[in-house]
Amino acid sequence: MLRIARTATTAPARRRLPNPWDFAALLCVLGALAAVAHGAAGTFAPLDTPDATGITLDAWELPYYALRTTMRMFAAMGASLAFTFAFATLAAKSRRAGAVLIPLLDILQSVPILGFLSFTIAFFMGLFPGQVFGLELAAIFAIFTSQAWNMAFSMYQSLTTLPADLVEATRAYRLSAWQRFWRLEVPFAMPGLVWNMVLSMSGGWFFVVASEAITLGDATWRLPGIGSYVALALEQRDIEAVFLAMLAMGLVILAYDQLLFRPLVAWSGKFRFETTSAAAPVPDPWVLALLRRTHLLRLATASFGRVVAALGALRLPLPRLPPAMARPPRRIGDLLFGASVIAIVGLALWRLASYFAATIAPSDVAEVALLGCFTLVRVAAMIALASLVWVPAGVWLGRRPALTRLAQPAIQFLAAFPANLLFPPFVVFIVHFGLSPDIWLSPLMVLGTQWYILFNVIAAASAFPGDLAEATRNLRVDGLLWWRRVMGPAILPAYITGAITASGGAWNAAIVAEVAAWGDTRLAARGLGAYIAHATEAGDFPRIVLGVSAMVVFVVVINRLFWRPLAVFAARRATFG
Repeated sequence: MLRIARTATTAPARRRLPNPWDFAALLCVLGALAAVAHGAAGTFAPLDTPDATGITLDAWELPYYALRTTMRMFAAMGASLAFTFAFATLAAKSRRAGAVLIPLLDILQSVPILGFLSFTIAFFMGLFPGQVFGLELAAIFAIFTSQAWNMAFSMYQSLTTLPADLVEATRAYRLSAWQRFWRLEVPFAMPGLVWNMVLSMSGGWFFVVASEAITLGDATWRLPGIGSYVALALEQRDIEAVFLAMLAMGLVILAYDQLLFRPLVAWSGKFRFETTSAAAPVPDPWVLALLRRTHLLRLATASFGRVVAALGALRLPLPRLPPAMARPPRRIGDLLFGASVIAIVGLALWRLASYFAATIAPSDVAEVALLGCFTLVRVAAMIALASLVWVPAGVWLGRRPALTRLAQPAIQFLAAFPANLLFPPFVVFIVHFGLSPDIWLSPLMVLGTQWYILFNVIAAASAFPGDLAEATRNLRVDGLLWWRRVMGPAILPAYITGAITASGGAWNAAIVAEVAAWGDTRLAARGLGAYIAHATEAGDFPRIVLGVSAMVVFVVVINRLFWRPLAVFAARRATFG
């Protein structure tokens, strides 16, 4: 009887009461799934459906447009992550692959989206004729081209600056290549990669207008989305609709910042490379606290974490490759590989030269070279000015995690702000004061690209080891010496990653930044971007190819002669590399 009574009194204490947060979480998850299903229904509709590509300025349609745009952005983000893990890892681990892939990445980030969007539209529409899904894939691909490159550069930089003692530890523990990748390389790259994911989402917003308003020949389609809404509002000069679109964009950015990126940034902080716990703990975001309080979400995330940990612990039979920079060269193999690459590049250049010889005069080539120099001066001046402003600001924010979390949504909104919304006030300002477009249109080139520098510097400064920060405080290292010997070398690899991407993005943005219009007033600066824009409007395909080819040459040469040697120097000077 005593045993029975004890069981009866203790049983109710073990019974779990229903958690109200579980019901709320379940409703939110079901609501999100219903919203995604509603948006996907329009994605797979036929093109001849009345509402498939129809856009209206009705404010009540903005939530649906925001849903469709957000779905495209996250689809492109998934493709960018897959590309980053495959591309950056291969480039970092194979010296021969890196010799081809990194210049290829320079080319890809420098080719203007407007230069190849028409080809991708025709390709995807050919895969799904008469379906909205073909246009959706073309739009997602355009957004992908504005997201993937800086993420790949960030992970490549992290993989090539792994701390030597951690690499030796993986060898001592006899980790396989698969285990080393998931237990060392991915965690070490995670802080910078997460910040670049945040920036990539903002970069996608910058090009969303061009990606959702699709033109092929004489046909024009506008996919339901905020970008198409903004384009229509600018055409009709509806200022109220423009402000409503900006408000919707700001709410969407705030939502996914709070629900996704802020928890991701906090989670990535546990992968900071340090040997002490000197840094003061920062309270978790409210979403992480809610996850721990909600039984269903905590169970789901824990199960997902166990699955990922189990996959990372597998000893898969992958080749164990040492870092590319540490592997001795093989002369015969390198000669054959180099000869093959030179032959392929030479054949491509010969075909391109033959095409230009039949369609382009030598004077056109000289003109494009001169215009490229004008754009080069603008890009260099704007990148230098942005670096002077955002490097100190990024270090200051990165060393203050609580302040970074407060500023993060505002920075994301500014980075996502479409530059073409600022064209009208710039045009009015330049015309009113009689200023030179060659100078005053230049800031438009870095409005969307300067944030690459800021985000990468914030990521590097926030990942600065706490033990080193404590040592510099104890030794009273400050001022210029602190920048030269401590923080400068620590953030230099990440800064170069951001500057390379910002420079390539500025060249890309020159097409829309060197030509600005509002109503009947049109301004143009002398430069390669304006040349490509004029050739695109005129349908002059040979000069479009000439302008894009010249832009690629400028970007690749600058990266090879300036940025890449600086990146190697930064990797050697890294404070904890």
